[in-house]
Amino acid sequence: MAKIKHNNFLDTVDEVISNATEAGVIHLNAEGDHLNGRKIKIRGKESYHFGTTGYLGLEQDMRLKKAAVDAILKYGTQFPLSKTYISHPLYSLLEEKMTAVYNHPVIITKNSTLGHMAVIPTAVRDEDAVILDHQVHWSVQNAAQILKTRGIPVSLIRHNSLEMLETRIREFSDKAEKIWYMADGVYSMYGDFAPIEELMELCKKYPQLHLYFDDVHGMSWKGSHGAGYVMSVLNELPENVLLVGTLSKTFGASGAVVACSNKSLFRKIKNFGGPLTFSAQLEPASVAAAIASAEIHLSDEIYDLQSDLQEKIRYFNQLLSQTVLPLISVNESPVFYIGTGLPATGYNFVNRLMNEGFFVNLGLYPAVPVKNTGVRITISRHNQLADIKALSEAMEYHYPLALEETGNNFERVGKAFRLEITSPKTTAKGSGSLEVQYENTIFRIPKEEWNKCMGGKGAFDWDGQLFLEKVFNGNEKREHQWSFHYFIIRDEYKNSVLSTFLSISLWKDDMTAPASVSKKLEETRERDPYFMTSPVLSLGSTFTEGEHLFIKRKHPRWEEALKLLLQEIEKLSEKVRAEMVVLRDFEKDDTLARIFNDEGYIPAEMPESCVLEGLDWKDEQDYMERLSSRSRRHFRKEVQPYEDKFDIRIVQNPHPGEIEEFYQLYKNVKQNNYGINTFTYPQKLFFSMADSPNWEFIVLKLHSSLFEGTEPPVVGVMFCYKNLDVTYVPSLVGMDYKYATEFQVYRQLLYQTIKRAKDLGFKRIDFGLSASFEKRKFGATVKRRLSYVQTEDNYKMESIGMMRNES
Repeated sequence: MAKIKHNNFLDTVDEVISNATEAGVIHLNAEGDHLNGRKIKIRGKESYHFGTTGYLGLEQDMRLKKAAVDAILKYGTQFPLSKTYISHPLYSLLEEKMTAVYNHPVIITKNSTLGHMAVIPTAVRDEDAVILDHQVHWSVQNAAQILKTRGIPVSLIRHNSLEMLETRIREFSDKAEKIWYMADGVYSMYGDFAPIEELMELCKKYPQLHLYFDDVHGMSWKGSHGAGYVMSVLNELPENVLLVGTLSKTFGASGAVVACSNKSLFRKIKNFGGPLTFSAQLEPASVAAAIASAEIHLSDEIYDLQSDLQEKIRYFNQLLSQTVLPLISVNESPVFYIGTGLPATGYNFVNRLMNEGFFVNLGLYPAVPVKNTGVRITISRHNQLADIKALSEAMEYHYPLALEETGNNFERVGKAFRLEITSPKTTAKGSGSLEVQYENTIFRIPKEEWNKCMGGKGAFDWDGQLFLEKVFNGNEKREHQWSFHYFIIRDEYKNSVLSTFLSISLWKDDMTAPASVSKKLEETRERDPYFMTSPVLSLGSTFTEGEHLFIKRKHPRWEEALKLLLQEIEKLSEKVRAEMVVLRDFEKDDTLARIFNDEGYIPAEMPESCVLEGLDWKDEQDYMERLSSRSRRHFRKEVQPYEDKFDIRIVQNPHPGEIEEFYQLYKNVKQNNYGINTFTYPQKLFFSMADSPNWEFIVLKLHSSLFEGTEPPVVGVMFCYKNLDVTYVPSLVGMDYKYATEFQVYRQLLYQTIKRAKDLGFKRIDFGLSASFEKRKFGATVKRRLSYVQTEDNYKMESIGMMRNES
């Protein structure tokens, strides 16, 4: 089974961001010799600026600018000394004014990221536990990772899921002194809010619960004296709540502010809060600008500014309500998110708006799930009502065109965001005269056509699929009940352009996590067998490995056929209610990668796959000569001396007693190997192998001379599939670990597999995944491949990734 690694997150993000950069929608440069907030110049074109997070426009206020300039002239460009020793002359005044804004003591930090790194490890004790909202800002999640080095449990819950939060609180209640829930006041992508009132009710129910809010996107435009969204709900800051605001973004200067009403905790953070102790302090210009902004906040003027912004927010909401544009969260925040679903549509839509003179932000992975790509529009006081109206009209005109041009439609976007969208339907372009044949059994697929496209590549030729359908149908356990789905796409001349099959089955979410994570989860599964499992729709199945997708690359319409297939997979995924779609086993191909990314899939690295070809050697000596010098030494030392320790049999139709013995050997390996943590296959599979002419068993039994007076045991078995006299597939292995090391059982099984394939005249051996280091010693070629993954959200993948880091 393909292993999707969780340690290549940076590589995945790099590829996604690189695609967006190539599309010209991020990593842009502002041009010109001045900025005014209303417009911004990009690639030589003046555009209306709908991407700022300075919602009140204070960064352009002359009072802040003058204060910054005066501070530089008086105090220099910086005050290069830790604030623990001494603060420069303006700091105390800023702290005094921000204390007045919050009506609570505050600590000033260099920025919110360093603020979280200072506060979180200090506030959270070793005996505490932490729960993160899935969409809490990256800077909070990153700071929380530090806690794991101290053994503090850190876990994720789905966004704003109070039910999941309460469940997790109960789980930690007997283990932790304090339970910290960390969330944003206003979320930066969708502009939605944390359910603060409901959270405070939970605090009453569970006194252990403490709240930590990042409210940088709620600052200034909301609350008394602009103290932010969280304070607008709470009014007073309880001792069990920590609040981080900002002096940048809407506040118009730089830095961040931490508000804390617990005097003891306040002192500890101030005395030793990591970056607070060892980092340089804010520059005089930033502090002076923040003081000027604080004075505005402490005056009645702040309410005029808030009111002006709210008028523009209401106006934009009113305009959007008269369109069919899919606004993901309707609220009073200055952040608006128009869903596009597919990244390709997002790229197209952003570029169309930029060409019309409107700068907006693209929301993409990892900030949002890849299939929830969209356009983030922010409203500020710089925007005039005429600008807002022009943007609304441009979006209403270009959005359907962007959908049509990228083969998308309103219905697909609605499904991606789980919204009901009433709109005129558009038709995906390009299906033309391509014909899709879909079947849910291999019986209805022409055998000759299937084998021409899919034969000789693994254990999924026509007969192989028929075998799997019989095994994984009619079973009681959910994990053994699979369904198979076949697609052939033909051109107008009935020629196959594309063929593939998919399966829907239950996967363990930790299938590819480190063994330490799986072992931990298996302890829970002893009580709850389906804990952290998901229905997954994947190319191939967990039993097969290899090239599950045939595409005739020379055909002029192959890309069109692939996009048509992806649309069919999307429909199928919804029908079978899959939580994840996995397109498996691809070599690194820029063309496919681009198409998959555009259609909402992210790349995930697989483990190395091993193939042995060139089985035309004459004898053992000839075979050895083809190995590297190091592999030859290994063969002479670890393989040759042990071959005569075994009685080796090729078993075609084992009797039931043998099958039960082989099955136990398989389970030995399964229970000792969490590298690819699948469900244990049913015994039915092995009895079906015994009845099939395409399966055979290479059986290793220790030589009788080693066991005087007793029957020697069977210590190893390789379960092998014969694919059209082309490819020999050792699909599973079983061993008795009592003898495995002493007699080098696994290595002998590999060698006997090679000899058997040679004797039968096969051209190649698909050695599959895992143990690539061992297989390479026998001459196997190692191939690196990718899968492409699409999820309903990132929650489960990131939860497992978090557990991986913890382990």
